[in-house]
Formats: sequence, structure tokens, C-alpha cells
Amino acid sequence: MHPTGSARSGPPPDRPVAPAPPPPPRWRNWLLIIGLLLTAGLFLLPIPTSSKIEQLGYSQLKSDITAGQVASVALGTDGSVSGQLTNGTKFTSSYPVGLRDPQFAQLLDQHNVQITTQPARTSTWSVLLNLLPLAVIVALFVWSGRATRRQLAGLGGIGRSRGKVYDTERPGTTFADVAGYEGVKREVNEVVDFLRHPDRYRRAGAVGPKGVLMIGPPGTGKTLLARAVAGEAGVPFISVTGSSFVEMFVGVGAARVRDLFADARRLAPSIVFVDEIDAIGQRRGGALVSNDERDQTLNQMLAEMDGFDPTTGVVVIAATNRPEVLDPALLRPGRFDRQVVIPLPAQQERKAILTVHSRGKSLGPDVDLQVVARGTPGFSGADLANLVNEAAIFAVRAGRQVIEAADFAEARDRVLLGRRDSSNALLPEEKRAVAVHESGHALVAVLSEHGDPVAKVTILPAGQALGVTEQLPIDERHLYSEGYLKDSLAIRMGGRTAEQIVFGQTSTGAANDLAGATDLATRMVREFGMSAALGPVGFASGSPMYLGSEEVKSRPYAEATQRVIDEEVATLLREAEQRATVMLTNHRHALDRLTELLLERETIDGAAVLDILGRIPGNRGEPAGATAST
Repeated sequence: MHPTGSARSGPPPDRPVAPAPPPPPRWRNWLLIIGLLLTAGLFLLPIPTSSKIEQLGYSQLKSDITAGQVASVALGTDGSVSGQLTNGTKFTSSYPVGLRDPQFAQLLDQHNVQITTQPARTSTWSVLLNLLPLAVIVALFVWSGRATRRQLAGLGGIGRSRGKVYDTERPGTTFADVAGYEGVKREVNEVVDFLRHPDRYRRAGAVGPKGVLMIGPPGTGKTLLARAVAGEAGVPFISVTGSSFVEMFVGVGAARVRDLFADARRLAPSIVFVDEIDAIGQRRGGALVSNDERDQTLNQMLAEMDGFDPTTGVVVIAATNRPEVLDPALLRPGRFDRQVVIPLPAQQERKAILTVHSRGKSLGPDVDLQVVARGTPGFSGADLANLVNEAAIFAVRAGRQVIEAADFAEARDRVLLGRRDSSNALLPEEKRAVAVHESGHALVAVLSEHGDPVAKVTILPAGQALGVTEQLPIDERHLYSEGYLKDSLAIRMGGRTAEQIVFGQTSTGAANDLAGATDLATRMVREFGMSAALGPVGFASGSPMYLGSEEVKSRPYAEATQRVIDEEVATLLREAEQRATVMLTNHRHALDRLTELLLERETIDGAAVLDILGRIPGNRGEPAGATAST
């Protein structure tokens, strides 16, 4: 579910914040281009002159003076000559200043030409040409100064918190939108209730929690619960991500933490939600090269939550799917008092989640969400939402608006196995080998006492799998017995064993089965203590060491112990292969019939396997004398 309200980002309303400068208008970008064009035009275009003024050369001017045609002249200090002829025509000429010509003055006196002097002429065009470069330089200085001020204004706010404040407008998500997890919702709702009614807890002498850490795999709804808290709480809610604290500038993260908690104190009582806190809360001192910026940010958060001047009236809710990398100082009481584990949903919770995500969709009468929930063990809330959406897409492809049970089955295969590729056609001998392989898995699963019921067997390729034998547990298991694990090993070895019995050789199709069986047998010996040779000793995955963000696991046992583990794993796998061989050899006729049925139909359900064996649903185990003792 998505929130229906809107959030305003930035500091709370009572902080005086200068408004952001408006973006510069587009016409400013054209000023420089226009200035360059005008400058070029002023230099290249000719200066306009009047057509009534005659231009005379210096020799022509002397000839006209000698002929008595010049009435007056005006001599300029810059060597320019202008005047008027006797017929009234005005003229201009130039006097070579560098050329000494004493006859020119005598010539003017001899012919009684009126002589005047005038200062050097300065045209408007020359003034503009002289001032335009200066104006362009001034404009560039003004523009660069404004750009610098905008950058400085941006740097001035770099240390401010980037948390979104949900105060008057909160998301519309409530606890009703969070299906299942009733215990988790009670834990979180207690925090909300303490902030709403602090006096009731204070009278009883109870101190409210300062922090709640939500731990769980990805997709289990940690952020959804935080949005539900924002929708349910009657106090301001500040949401921020852990990665928003870390920047390239040293000290920015610590400044943002201070600013975040300053906002929270000002709005107290309030809730601060930090999503993906492992981005800043990783343990200190484990890296070969320490990241001072991240350490400073974490130190500031530790001090704000419970330092010399602890924060009051503020509850911090954080979410992570990597609690093992968090610093121990962050997890101690007084900082995160409560750690709420949000596991993958159980069967009933999956049904509730499917019900929530099916709202507004038309489900067919054959859809049983309980069956769908039983067939999706290990799915998170996000996976279930994706499953419902994929089922709706399959219904649309079929030209329907009603989602049927077949759509959910196709969607489940799509999510688990990948898209079925029609171009991935198998050769006839490959198709028979896949049918024999999957028949071996299905028969061993049905004949095993502790095996989960077979729901479907298919030889249609999907993703990386050429065929699939699907088992669905009846009930949700939390403990697995040794008998169940040994039956699981035999089921995994059933496909390879069937190929050996029918063809006399194995193929590469059993690679994934062998890898899974080897991993399970290794855990049985090393972690679960199910080995007579090694005894009741459990070696988990080794003690973790952290080099920066990398986790390196050391081996807590000697080489001799490793040799014993390898021998015990090989023994378990050989026993499982022997059990599968006895089962399939004793039921070779059923193996051949099931293979032919798969080649004919390509996909069958578990009831067909039971019919071939002549079994009644619910009757588990191998008849007496059919299996060999292991």
C-alpha cells in the first residue's frame, strides 16, 4: 500500500529559512550572444554619411582654392578640413598633419578664404565602440558574482537534515493495511501510545523506549510498518534514510545528525525513522582503512540518542536487514532498547497478506488463498504482492478480468523458475531423460515416510530448470527431524538414481540436485550434530570477522576435523542414493508408467502419481519389506 497523503520536505515551519532563489530567466543566456553580434556589427558596418557633403582630396582642395571656388574653411586639430564652396556646397577634406606645407596657409590668404579652427570631432559611434567592451566585461563580472552567491547559498545548506517531516499531512497507511505480524504491531504501537500519553507511563514509573530497531529479511514490511506508524501517530514523524547522511565532505554527516535531532527536539514528542541504518551504523575499528566521515556520523548519532546531553521526548525507529554489521554501542539498552524481529510470514500471515493485496481485484470461484499461501513458503510480503500482480498479468494475457487459480499457479512458477521459453525445445532423447529424472524425484517423494506431498510434476523448461517436481508441505514447519532431512536427501538423489537405473548412466541434469544435497548433508554433519563419527559437536558457519564492509568467516576446526566432515557427508549421500535406488528398483514398473505419462501430458498433478502407485492420499511410507535398511 502506498501513502495517500503528501509530505513536505525541509525544516519545520518555525525555522526562518530564506526562500530559494528563483531560476534565472532564459533571456540571460542570450545577452552575451547579442553583445557579441552588436560589437561585430559596429566594427563592420560603415559609418553613415550625408549625401549633401562632398568629399575632396587635398590636391583637389588646393586646386579649388587657387580657382577661387572656396569661400571658407575650418581647420581641425586632428588634420580634418571642412568648409563651404562659393556655390554653397559643403565639403570635407583632410590636411596631412605630418606633411609641412607652408604654401597651403599662403594660398588661403592670397584668395581671401575665411579661416576658422575647430576641435577634433568625436562621433557617437566611436564612443559606443569604446564603451561596449567595458560594458561586456562589467556584465560578465555581475553574472559570475550572482552564480558564486548561488553556489555559496547551496553549500550553506549542505549540513541540514534531509528528513521529511510528516506533521499536519501524514501518509494514509495504517496498521489495518499491515496484514499479520500482530506482535510486531503491538510493540510498535506501544511506542506510539507512550508518546501520546506519557503521563500514564510516568505515573507508573515506567521510562519510555528511546529506540526500536526493526530487523528482518528484505521485503518483510519494515518500511511499511514505519509508514503505518506515521499514519497512526498523533505526533510529528520525521523520515530519513541512512545513506542521506554520508557525503563527500567530511563532517557533513555529523552536522545532518545534529540538525535532524534539533528538529525532533523542537517538535517533541516526535518519532524519527531511519531506514537502512546499516549505511551509517556499521561497527567501527574493523576496517583496514577507517572511514572518518562514517565514524563521525555514527559517533554523533550515539551521542544524540544517549550521550552526555541525551534527547528526551524523541523515539528513534530504525530498520535494517543486516543487524550483524551494526556497531555494538548502537544496540545497547538506552539507545535501541527494543529489537523487533520481523521474520518471513507464516502460512496464516501469508494468507492475510494475499487478502490485502487482492483488494480491488476480481478473483475466480476456484481461487483459494489458503492453498496459495500453503504453496508459497519462504515468500516475503513483497514477493506475495508481486505474485498477485503477476497473476493479474496472466489473466489479462488470457483476455480475462477475473483471476483464476491457474493464473496463480503460472505466476508462482514465473516467480520461482522464471519465464517459460517456447524456443527452448528439448530433443526427444533429452525430453525422455528429463521425464525419467522428474519421475524419480516424484516417486521417491511419495514413497518416503517424511517427504512432503507432491503437488505437481512438469517437464516444461522454465528459466534454468528443464523440469520441476513441486512439493507443498501440509503444515508450516519450524523444526526438522533427522528422518525428514534424510528423506530430503533421498528425494534429491532420486532423479540421478532414476537416470542410472533406466539409462545405465547419469547426466549433467543432476548438478543442482547434487549441490543442494551436499550442502544439506554438510549442515547435518557440521551444524546439526547428526553424525556418529563426529559426535554431538556443532560447528556453525565460523566466527565472523569484518574487514570494512566485507565479512570473512574463519574455520573453527582443524584439518583432521575437516577430513572427518568430508567422509561423513559422503556417507550420508551414499546412503541416500542407496535408499533411492532400492525404492525405484522395487517400483520400476511405476517409474516407466509415470515417465510415459509425463511424456504424454508434460504436466501432471500429485494425484496422478498416487494413482500410478495405487496409493490413497494421506497414506505415507513404503510398504513393509520394500525399502532396504540403511
